[in-house]
Amino acid sequence: MADLPSRGCFITFEGGEGSGKSTQAKQLHEALQSRGIPCHLTREPGGEEGAEAIRRLLVEGDPDRWEPVSELLLFLAARLQHYQRIIAPALAQGRWVICDRFHDSTRIYQGIARGLSLAYCDQLYAAILGNTRPDLTFYFDIDPRVGLARSTKRNHHETRFESLELSFHEKVRAGFLHAAAAEPQRFCVINVEGLTIPKVHEAVLAQLSTISMPS
Repeated sequence: MADLPSRGCFITFEGGEGSGKSTQAKQLHEALQSRGIPCHLTREPGGEEGAEAIRRLLVEGDPDRWEPVSELLLFLAARLQHYQRIIAPALAQGRWVICDRFHDSTRIYQGIARGLSLAYCDQLYAAILGNTRPDLTFYFDIDPRVGLARSTKRNHHETRFESLELSFHEKVRAGFLHAAAAEPQRFCVINVEGLTIPKVHEAVLAQLSTISMPS
């Protein structure tokens, strides 16, 4: 992690269920803190009081509780709260922001897997957040079968998306790979299947030191 920018950088972690992105986001946060780099760890949906309330509506309960457009609007409402009250102020103060999921998840889960279209999701996103994008996005690639098997072992109640059929998660994986190929300057794809947590962390740090971010 040599020669990291001193200004605030916005880094997101993306992946399907059970890809380990949340663990790696926490580990990167700890690594940056150990180097004395001011940083903030957050997540989506959530990361802010109002957004966390919306999170409970989105990730708990029956998979069919929301129409796709309603689901999209809830995600965007949470994102606006989160970005304006947490992310933007932290970046303005020169802090790094490490976020577990951001708009790429919405584009893929709602735009592709839910069938709303990327253009529709992007138009609504642009209306509320303009051209805001992360500086760097890590995508952890894994076979959905393997990821879901990992995820269902966890003792938690946020299972609304996990309980969807395998074909949904296969669309999610294909969508992320397509998005990463379309923006290779922003995305870093790491195939995490078969890798230990320390090995994935090493790969994240290695990529972080070689990718040139805006100054």
